Formats: sequence, structure tokens, C-alpha cells
Amino acid sequence: MTIGLQAAHHSIGILGGTFDPIHYGHLRPAEEVREALQLSELRFMPARIPPHRARPRLSPHVRAELVELAIADNPAAVVDTRELHREGPSYTVDTLVQIWAEQREKGAQTSICLILGYDTFLGLPGWSRWRQLFDLAHIVVAERPGVTGQMPAELAAVLAERHISDPALLHNQAFGGIYVQPVTPLPISATGIRRALANCKSVRYLLPERVRERIVAESLYGYRQL
Repeated sequence: MTIGLQAAHHSIGILGGTFDPIHYGHLRPAEEVREALQLSELRFMPARIPPHRARPRLSPHVRAELVELAIADNPAAVVDTRELHREGPSYTVDTLVQIWAEQREKGAQTSICLILGYDTFLGLPGWSRWRQLFDLAHIVVAERPGVTGQMPAELAAVLAERHISDPALLHNQAFGGIYVQPVTPLPISATGIRRALANCKSVRYLLPERVRERIVAESLYGYRQL
């Protein structure tokens, strides 16, 4: 097992996704992980072309702007748009390689925590160069009570090898571990939000009000005020 041993004084949490649109089901679990693990920074990283799902409905720059609106009042959160400017599919391993190069150039002692929902974690063996991720980051699994699924045998073996129970190790070791963090269950989906908007239904309280107002003002996702 490869686990980075240098002490890290700066910890970056990364949550990637299409954010089409961003909603509280993204925001609240990420904030709970940040607070529980005392992460220095929380980066929301919109994907330009997701490798494992359909292309987003909204353009990259609009989705990024909606994320900016959603996190505007959180001083620990930022939007990282690097994947929106890169051609081809948005492979996470390429992004982490780039971030590590930047941190080394700064001389920073950094740990990176890649935040995944449990269902996304179960699909990890289908990712490009997925084993290389552990040479670049810790994996933090945001686990909602009651969410279950069949874990592939190869992933179960990696979990048994790399699981850590002490969150301090996420700071004392730079990469290589898997940590499971329980979060509040919020059964909100972007698919459901898009469907409601297409049918001119209210999405109030499913996402930040600034985001909802932008969607309504610009008739995004086919929404029309009746």
C-alpha cells in the first residue's frame, strides 16, 4: 500500500460533478465533510464532459456561474474550473496530477481529499486509471444512512487495505487512504430538479435561492413562469 508520509499543513477537499444544476444534495454533504475533517479548502469542480454519464444540459460557463452563486457566502469554498478548459473527457486522475504539480511548485505541504458519494465510490473501478488516484489523494466516501449497493470484489480488497479510521491521518499523510464520513441523507437529484423545471414546477428549497432565481430569470431547463 502506498500512503504519503509527509505531514500536510494544508488540506484540500475536492467535489467534482456536472452540477447540472448544483443543489443542496451536493452542498450540504460537502460542507459536513469539510467541517468534520477540518479541511482548509473545499473545491467544487464542474466537469466539462463527464466520462460516465450524458453531457450536461447547460453550458460549462453557466454551470460554473451557478456554482459560484451557490457558494458565495462560504469563505472556505471555491470553484475550480480547470476541467472546463480541458479538451476531451474530464478524467479526475488528470486533474489530480495537475493539482499536485501546482502544490509542489508552491512548495506546499498538502493533502488532497477526493469526496465521493457512496454510489459513485462503488463505480470507482470503472474510472480511468483508478488505482493511480491513491497516489494522488485520499478518498473520502460521504456515506448516507440507508444507501447500499454491491461492492465490486476488487474495490472491497482495496478498501480493506487502505481504510483508515482516524481522520487525523488525512492530514498527517498526504494521500493513499480511504475514509468513510457519515453525512445527512438528502434525497435530492439534479434529474428531479430538471424534470420539475421542464414541467414549470417549483424547485424552491431544493437549491440555493440565488441559483433558483438565476434559473427562473433566464428560463433555464425549459422553465417558464406560469
